[in-house]
Amino acid sequence: MIKKNAIRRASATAPVPVEGTRAQSDLGGRLKHLRLSRRLSLRQLGEMTNTSASFISQLERGLTGASTASLNEIASALGVSIAMLFEERSPGSGEVLRRSERTSIPPAHGCHKMLLSRRPLSDMEVYVGEFDIGGSTGPTLYTHGNAHEMLIVLRGVVEVSLGEARHILEEGDCVEYATSIPHRTENIGNGRAEVMWVIAPPTSARTDLDQYTTWKPTASR
Repeated sequence: MIKKNAIRRASATAPVPVEGTRAQSDLGGRLKHLRLSRRLSLRQLGEMTNTSASFISQLERGLTGASTASLNEIASALGVSIAMLFEERSPGSGEVLRRSERTSIPPAHGCHKMLLSRRPLSDMEVYVGEFDIGGSTGPTLYTHGNAHEMLIVLRGVVEVSLGEARHILEEGDCVEYATSIPHRTENIGNGRAEVMWVIAPPTSARTDLDQYTTWKPTASR
C-alpha cells in the first residue's frame, strides 16, 4: 500500500509531457509581449475582447486555453491574426524588406501610404507616405489610439496640423506628438512629397493592417 501511494504522489507531482501545455505557454508569452508593447493592462485587454483580466492572465501564464472566437477577438485587439499569434520569429533577426515587397492601401486624397513594419507588429509600426502636389491624409484631422508618433519629412514640403497648430516642415524636419491629438498632413510644395511615420506602440487593428497588399512600383514613381 505504501509503495502504491508513493507512486501516486510521484505521478501527481511529475511534469506532464503534453504538447498542448507547451503550446499554451508559448502562446501566452507572445500574448503578454504584444499586450505590454501596446501598453494595455490585463483589464483593458479583457474589456476590449469581452473576456476578463483573470482570463487574460491565465492565458498568458499558460494555465488555460482559449476558443477560436476568443483568440480571434484578442488577435484583432492586438492588431495581428490568429496565425501570427502562433508564429515563431526572432526579433532583430535582420529581415530585409525590398521596395518591391512593400504593402500599401489604394491611394486616396493624393496620398499613397505603405507599411514598412513586418507583421505581427510588436513594439512599433512604421509607414511611408508619398503625396502628389496638394495631396493629403484626408479632408479632416484624425486620431488613433494614445501612442507616441513621429513624422519625418523625407522629401518636399508639408504642413502638419496638430489640433489648432500648424507646422510647415521641409526635407529633414520632423515633429513628435501623441496619436490622440487630432492631426493631418498635406503636401503644400511644388513637387511630390514623402514622409515617414513611426508609431510606438502600434495602434492599428488587424482589420486596418489587412487592407495593405503588395505594392508594385510604377515608372512614374
